[in-house]
Amino acid sequence: MVDLKGQYEGIKEQVNTSISEVLDSSAFINGPQVHAFQKELENYLDVKHVIPCANGTDALQICMMGLGLKPGDEVITADFTFAATVEVIALLNLTPVLVDVEPDTFNIDPDAIERAITSKTKAIVPVHLFGQCANMDAIMELAKKHNLYVIEDNAQAIGAAHTFQNGKKQKAGTIGHVASTSFFPSKNLGCYGDGGAIFTNDDDLAHTIRGMVNHGMYKRYHHDVVGVNSRLDSMQAAVLRAKLPKLDEYNKKRREAADKYSKAFEGQPNIVVPKILAEGLDGHVFHQYTLRILNEKRDSLVQHLNDNGVPCGVYYPIPLHLQKAYVDERYNEADFPVTNQLVKEVISLPMHTELDDEQIEFMTNLVIDFVNN
Repeated sequence: MVDLKGQYEGIKEQVNTSISEVLDSSAFINGPQVHAFQKELENYLDVKHVIPCANGTDALQICMMGLGLKPGDEVITADFTFAATVEVIALLNLTPVLVDVEPDTFNIDPDAIERAITSKTKAIVPVHLFGQCANMDAIMELAKKHNLYVIEDNAQAIGAAHTFQNGKKQKAGTIGHVASTSFFPSKNLGCYGDGGAIFTNDDDLAHTIRGMVNHGMYKRYHHDVVGVNSRLDSMQAAVLRAKLPKLDEYNKKRREAADKYSKAFEGQPNIVVPKILAEGLDGHVFHQYTLRILNEKRDSLVQHLNDNGVPCGVYYPIPLHLQKAYVDERYNEADFPVTNQLVKEVISLPMHTELDDEQIEFMTNLVIDFVNN
């Protein structure tokens, strides 16, 4: 699904040099590489504060801690996403409220959000799924109307931008009150282990979170807030510093590969290609290239591709509201028609910076021939 070795070959010298600098300095935690990466990512995103941390799940949890959400507060998020999004809500004894998504973008449905808002609702967590921003015009309007926090889960869309109805563009993760991201190796900007970060333009919130990621300390052995141990190590920051200047190039290659996939699938009645909402290479950065297979052949297609040496993924095979850990009598199946359909139809093909025309042609021909027979 990803070619991390091929990508490494293109930045080998920079990565090896940076890691050697970390080894020479022995500043393995919160060293110069971490501070430099923080500043460089702030500049790239045009956001006031980047707070690096240990992984994307921690980042999302710390966002909620920093906002002061209390047990019993309701947090609305998408039913069709990875479990980490709802996991941290449950870990903090908040009340997860899962809602349906849009059939064409796979992102959270603003109308479903509005129907779910109650007097206990305190936050919305839009997930920018597969590399494209959720409808942030509508979500920010709802948040303002109901006095809610917006916590962007930007684990899959770093480098993407949202184009507002007034024509303004803003990077994913810089629109809500606070945002989290993941630097897991397969991400568009990935390190060689675990890593994550939090973004915000709120000075006070940033100060709170900076203490929280380091045991609640602003001064050594002075614990001013309840915190956790979640720091980005210097080795991973070194890798990310080598990759960040190439992120736009990486995303451009992903978009070009996605365009070739979609062109090959044109006119196929049983194949629905991803919808792109905004023009420009940052409109959709394709963390995943996800098709819908409409003729009930998705599962057999997965087997066919695997039999022919082609990796693929089903993100996600079970809705969160049906996962054993998150089953709740509050949920009604009638409220999740889109998600319940998507889990039967979606399939993601390999998507990375090293895909070539021959590979894409081979894979698309395999899909088309199988689906049509």
